[in-house]
Amino acid sequence: MPTEPPDEAALPDGRPAADVLAELRALREGDAPTRGGRTFAYVYDAGLEGLDELAAEAYTAFATVNGLDPTVFPSVARLENDLIGAVAALLGAPGAQGTFTSGGTESILLAVKAARDQARSVRGISRPQLVLPATAHAAFHKAAAYLGVEPVVVPVDPDTFRADADAMAAALTDRTALVVASAPSYAHGVIDPVAEIAAAAAGRGALCHVDACIGGWILPYLRRAGRQVRPFDLSVPGVTSLSVDLHKYAYADKGASVLLHRDAELRRHQYFAHAGWPGYPVVNPTVQGTKSAGLLAQAWAVLRHLGEDGYTALAGRVADASDRLLSGLRATEGVRVLGDPAAGLVAFTVLGPGDGGAPDLSLLLHLADEMRELGWYLQPQLSFDGLPPNLHLTLTPATVGQVDALLEDLATALTVARSLEPVTVDPGLAELAAALDPRALGPDEVAAVLAFAGLGEGGGLPGRMAPVLVLLDALPNGLKERLLTEFIGSVFHV
Repeated sequence: MPTEPPDEAALPDGRPAADVLAELRALREGDAPTRGGRTFAYVYDAGLEGLDELAAEAYTAFATVNGLDPTVFPSVARLENDLIGAVAALLGAPGAQGTFTSGGTESILLAVKAARDQARSVRGISRPQLVLPATAHAAFHKAAAYLGVEPVVVPVDPDTFRADADAMAAALTDRTALVVASAPSYAHGVIDPVAEIAAAAAGRGALCHVDACIGGWILPYLRRAGRQVRPFDLSVPGVTSLSVDLHKYAYADKGASVLLHRDAELRRHQYFAHAGWPGYPVVNPTVQGTKSAGLLAQAWAVLRHLGEDGYTALAGRVADASDRLLSGLRATEGVRVLGDPAAGLVAFTVLGPGDGGAPDLSLLLHLADEMRELGWYLQPQLSFDGLPPNLHLTLTPATVGQVDALLEDLATALTVARSLEPVTVDPGLAELAAALDPRALGPDEVAAVLAFAGLGEGGGLPGRMAPVLVLLDALPNGLKERLLTEFIGSVFHV
């Protein structure tokens, strides 16, 4: 006999709207602030009064419009064409064709799909490769894993942190479908030698994608504000596609990005179309099918509101903040700025005691913890393949007035961090971890390692992250990825 489902309600009784909104506001109080210029990662704050309200109203006006079918909702096509036209004009190719996406990851995923399908159908490559510098965003590896493309990773210059154009050229083969350059790379904020990489790709008949998710909107306006910016966009011969996030330095709400292709023929390989089912004929330019037009509308509204002069002024404010921050960091004893930051991103490491001291991971992470105690969030980045661990900062116009306070607190926090006991990993534990096969670990073993790392049951985080991150830094990548996957799984649980 079938059993009756338990008589349990999925939801509590309905509550007044004011109560629901009050609970949401209370939940936000535990988050890092997204406005005010004290969170130096994940958020892009123009610091302009009324901009958030404009974006919210524009979103609300189009929240119920389905972006799936522009023949039913022609406003979708109008808004997207306006946006793509503006982005194409800004980035060196007025005739380029593009698509509005949900963010940089989706733009990159679609760029890799287009290159894979173009390589298969036009060049007859059955096992395409993706050639990318070690500093290329993790989203390219995600795209390669999703789409069955083989990633070929090329080490970068250890001093400049830029892609090595000669090494990239040497990595190209007859199977290369797509070559990647960053403008700038996220980790260090430096611009790769785009012209040289694109020329090498073109010489082998491969496509070249520039990941300008961060820099695509600010670099042209930095140039207009009088800064030197080396060519990086679709004006560079050999560049065939480019991604730019409007929810970064265009200050639209997340998620809003654009993928540009040099022409419609290349863009066609990005699309998915299917007529082999009894429902409506499907053609999707993006990974998503149904999607609210609200995000498109708010991005359109923000761009139209700020305009050329507005973005030029905002870029100048970011450049000013960057100048002052870099000057202060370089004047701080034991701090080394990595590379030549070009577009609002700065990474620095902290050196241990003594002449010619090496980057000190424990000191760096103690510094991050101390800064968080003082109300600042600086993003820790662990060591990788000989590249030093560092703290990453994203500068926005809202940080201009915060730079002096940040530097003052940084000096205080660094003094405290130097007085703390170094955090180390037991060599025996590191040796044991290196011998573990992450694929063979069972749930109990994973839980034990997570508990040892300080990432215990319930997904809670310890008050200080230095002990956790020092251990993670010592683990092999495969084990690190397995533990992080399990930890995030513990955060999202019912």
